[in-house]
Amino acid sequence: MDFTRADFPEGFLFGAATSSYQIEGHARGNAGSTHWDTFAATPGNVVRAENGALACDHYSRWPEDLDLLAAANLDVYRFSTSWARVLPEGRGQPNAEGLDFYERLVDGLLERGLKPAATLYHWELPSPLADLGGWRNRDIAGWFADFTEVIMGRIGDRLWSAAPINEPWCVAWLSHFLGQHAPGMRDIRATARAMHHVLLAHGRAIETMRGLGMENLGAVCNFEYAQPADESDEARRAAALYDAYYNRFFLSGIFRKSYPEELMEGLAPHLPEGWQDDFDVIGQPVDWVGVNYYTRKIIAPDDGPWPSHHEVPGPLPKTAMDWEIYPEGLRHFLHHCNEHAGGLPIYVTENGLASPDEVQGGGVDDRQRVEFLQAHLAQVRQAIAEGVPVAGYFVWSLLDNYEWALGYEKRFGLVHVDFETLERTPKRSFRELSQALAR
Repeated sequence: MDFTRADFPEGFLFGAATSSYQIEGHARGNAGSTHWDTFAATPGNVVRAENGALACDHYSRWPEDLDLLAAANLDVYRFSTSWARVLPEGRGQPNAEGLDFYERLVDGLLERGLKPAATLYHWELPSPLADLGGWRNRDIAGWFADFTEVIMGRIGDRLWSAAPINEPWCVAWLSHFLGQHAPGMRDIRATARAMHHVLLAHGRAIETMRGLGMENLGAVCNFEYAQPADESDEARRAAALYDAYYNRFFLSGIFRKSYPEELMEGLAPHLPEGWQDDFDVIGQPVDWVGVNYYTRKIIAPDDGPWPSHHEVPGPLPKTAMDWEIYPEGLRHFLHHCNEHAGGLPIYVTENGLASPDEVQGGGVDDRQRVEFLQAHLAQVRQAIAEGVPVAGYFVWSLLDNYEWALGYEKRFGLVHVDFETLERTPKRSFRELSQALAR
């Protein structure tokens, strides 16, 4: 790596991120069924119909994985809790094994001198709640607040930070409009309701955690740089609309108590009745903002129904996800979030790439990942020099894992996982990062 800790401000934190369903092994520990289990069981939804039943077996191997975090000289572990592991029916009686697991995990982090950063929800909705309409149902905000009370009542006193929902765009748009993630819907009415209700649930969870006396609470959104396909007015409008529903809707709701005006023509007719009255809950004050950033998209207009645009291939080098590598976009969004959040600390809560990593000679030479991390951290340093209060950077991900609809094909980890033997092999990026962060 071409940097050390000394290149960043005093107290700048480095970490790695994971999510529960992608690594834990959801068939372990009496966890309940989720809409990802049934989505994956439906032909055509997921590569080879793979699911998270075993994943990386982090549920059993967590001590080994926490040792890897410590060996990488990281400061923070950003993990998520599984709603269905804690409350198998989504409501009602908690699962003692699930609560015990997260308590062991948090205590294990503290014993190793690592800061626990919890995300309450990373997409694994309990099936019984999906049966009741899931994110389309306004009641989900109350259900989510109750889940928050249960899990944070157990571990909230020992967390360094907490955030309610990872990447609300994926929970709502990707999953209810594009249909690429569970529940696999393609319906604008469902999308509008999910987009609003996910923010309402965010606000209710913040209220609940404040009521428990918790501090250092944040919001984590994902961003993609929207580049017009050409210099025409039509292309600029198409890219601006993409930017509105992807990059501005959720931040605007939380920090400005409003939704982007150019989005309302297509979305407002489908929002739930009385949505304008929910912004005081949605806009509950937070202490920091999380930026998840991976790529840019080239947007072209078309004659189809609203939003009347589509993505076109770009010319830049790409990752194994076929995503363009555009580090400058990260700096753009650090400024973008600073404009919305008014000087709150900003964390890069996810950044990384998928590459076709193979173990050869006992190691993995993932130099593309090394170059990717270096290029994006250079943009972080530049944003800091320009006055943006960036306080930390967390790599996605610690481990190769279950990459949702793409199954186990795409590898994002600093650590290679053999999905047959579950053997962990630190990659070149892990070793170089460990050296760069040595104190």
